[in-house]
Amino acid sequence: MATLEQIVDDFLAQRRIAVAGVSSTEPNAPANLILRKLRDAGHEVFAVNPKVDTVEGGPCHPSLAAIPGGVDAVVAATPPAGTDAVVRECIELGVSRVWMHRSFGEGSVSSDAVQLAREHGIQVIDGACPMMYCAPVDFAHRCMRWVLGVTGGLPKGR
Repeated sequence: MATLEQIVDDFLAQRRIAVAGVSSTEPNAPANLILRKLRDAGHEVFAVNPKVDTVEGGPCHPSLAAIPGGVDAVVAATPPAGTDAVVRECIELGVSRVWMHRSFGEGSVSSDAVQLAREHGIQVIDGACPMMYCAPVDFAHRCMRWVLGVTGGLPKGR
């Protein structure tokens, strides 16, 4: 059984990562913040939102399938119903890693999507935020990780 840290390290070791749920009108939306953080950390990051053409100064793709060359991993920062669709597309495309964003509250985690992903061999991080782990981690995200850790709010390893 892999620990959460091992699963996170594997996810963040991927070069090409899509972020689903970016916004063209809310630059501080979780998906946009995650997109910038991953890009600044050296990942090749792809914005995904079917209703947007550009985000954060670059192209935005209508789907995962529209990303030239595909991706190794996906962050879902969508409403839970949108996460279901993201996981179904990951299954179709053979994407084997999905991180469902959540800090406090429901976030993007969908229990149906988690179950479906695991049934298809997709490694799932069902909660937390990549910004809690992607170095360098800012003070607020270190605190958030600590609070979620002591309150049992971090996802479990698999």
